[in-house]
Amino acid sequence: MDLLQNDADWASGVIEKIIEKMKPVTLRTGNKIPYTTVNGIFDDRSENGDIAWWTNGFWGGIMWQLFSVTGDSLYHNAAIELEEKLDAVLMDHNGLDHDNGFKWLPTAVAHYRLDQNSQSYNRAMLAAENLAGRFNLAGNFIRAWNDWGDEDHRGWAIIDCMMNLPLLYWASNRTGDPRFQQIAAAHAKQAQKYFIREDGSVNHIVEFNPFTGEMIKSHGGQGYGTGSSWTRGQSWGLYGFTLSYIHTGDDHFLNAAVKIADYFISNIPETGLIPVDFRQPADCTWEDSSAAAIAASGLIELSRHTKEQVSKKYLNAALLLLKALEQNRCNWKKEEDYILEKCTAAYHDKEHEFSIIYGDYYFIEAVLKLADKGIFIW
Repeated sequence: MDLLQNDADWASGVIEKIIEKMKPVTLRTGNKIPYTTVNGIFDDRSENGDIAWWTNGFWGGIMWQLFSVTGDSLYHNAAIELEEKLDAVLMDHNGLDHDNGFKWLPTAVAHYRLDQNSQSYNRAMLAAENLAGRFNLAGNFIRAWNDWGDEDHRGWAIIDCMMNLPLLYWASNRTGDPRFQQIAAAHAKQAQKYFIREDGSVNHIVEFNPFTGEMIKSHGGQGYGTGSSWTRGQSWGLYGFTLSYIHTGDDHFLNAAVKIADYFISNIPETGLIPVDFRQPADCTWEDSSAAAIAASGLIELSRHTKEQVSKKYLNAALLLLKALEQNRCNWKKEEDYILEKCTAAYHDKEHEFSIIYGDYYFIEAVLKLADKGIFIW
């Protein structure tokens, strides 16, 4: 990474803070699968019946990132323990969905890349096969979610799925079977057509007729409303299309990532702190630090695949976001487990601005990228 010296020094200092904080946090966390914190201490999704929750791979991802930097077996062992716990999900049809990539890329695939572990390979391939099986031939999209009670999701696709496609790209790369990549690329092309608006903002949910493939409508999803601009969705799109370009070399995907990135950058507030929705009411101050961290990591990746001044623009935007988080929204207390404050899962949820594990993951990933450290999980 071609950083100015003061930026390189800043990144190195933040990495030291992360390492100093995360060892006692990891020792205290034990075999939990965290999502958020209660009074500063991680909860445990494996204890409350949510073993299939979509975020359950991110603690494993943090462990692998820390192991790659420190070589400390503490992180290696914790990552494997979490990965093995997720075997229960592979035996639960209702627990398998479009988010298989979020669960098994930071766990089984990361483990396989580092150790060539055969059990990890098996887990990742089972997850990839299931994800590929969600592909709708009529509409060329990967179905989002399973049905919840009376809710019919047969024709639903979401922007988040762009981040799960690398599981399919990995499966094609490992097996030599083009089916996985063909499905991932087909979904990405459909997402580029129907999710990205003219101004570079993105829909969260697009509903298709599952029998004919015809687009029916878009839904506001986790943002403020239909036609609004949920910031984490913008981040998923920015990062996800960049990844599809990396894995396919298709310039259409790079152009899509650039379009979303330029829109995102044009809407960053002067503070560098990101709202839940770029189009939320003016009197709403809710933030989503996770959207900033995800976007920053995606922008760093995008800067590696664009040229000269454009590349610098994306890198500088990532630095702006990360420095704003580090200066204003990071908790470095060793007696509390989380790093990022003020993450928000959805605009219309009852709770806002709390710690969420993927916020910490993407912040750590992004800062490590600045120093050319860590592992490439996606």
